[in-house]
Amino acid sequence: MNQTEILRQKIKEMGASKVGFGLLEDVLPNDLKHLKTGISIAIRLSDEIISHIKDEPTHTYFHHYRTANAFIDQLTLRISMELQSLGYLAMAIPASQSVNIDGKEYRGIFQHRTAATRAGIGWIGKNGCLVTEEFGPRVRLGTVLTNMELDYDDTIIKSKCGACTKCIKACPALALRGALWHPNIERKELIDVRACSTHMHNHYQHIGRGVVCGVCIKVCEKGTNILKR
Repeated sequence: MNQTEILRQKIKEMGASKVGFGLLEDVLPNDLKHLKTGISIAIRLSDEIISHIKDEPTHTYFHHYRTANAFIDQLTLRISMELQSLGYLAMAIPASQSVNIDGKEYRGIFQHRTAATRAGIGWIGKNGCLVTEEFGPRVRLGTVLTNMELDYDDTIIKSKCGACTKCIKACPALALRGALWHPNIERKELIDVRACSTHMHNHYQHIGRGVVCGVCIKVCEKGTNILKR
């Protein structure tokens, strides 16, 4: 195996369900362009836990979501340490961190979904989530930026959601616009982030602070088809 495949195998042995490598230089902010390679990982979530989501999230799903994020942060730290030991620069992007830089809206310092599409992990669905061929949107993502040059995976540039509207109809916040994703689409064309966030804040506080919904993930056909195999 070459260096890229050795690293891919090592990361899978650490616990990643999917691993991809993408070139990000043209989409990174200026202070990160020297870390032009994105290592994208996907962690598969529990189908059993997701199956218990009905019209709102469960306490177990909320805990599972946070546990998966903590695992991803540990995994991307290990990947960064491995790259540094090989003499490269590396920076792990936090699994679930939002910052308000421009005073308008909260975002991650770099979008995991952008790294994932560039690395061939999946496409962005009508629900605004990353959708994989194997697990649907039942994944959480992690990203490591590095100056190590690797053999890059094929970038995904087309949605496979087609005419499906299950997530749109199921969204309790009525936040999904119904547009098909493509690489240059703006997030607001896919989802009303404020409506989604406001609904969760107003209706799910009994489950926990910072709770996430999960309804659109539960109903996605790409995810439910796993259970039929």
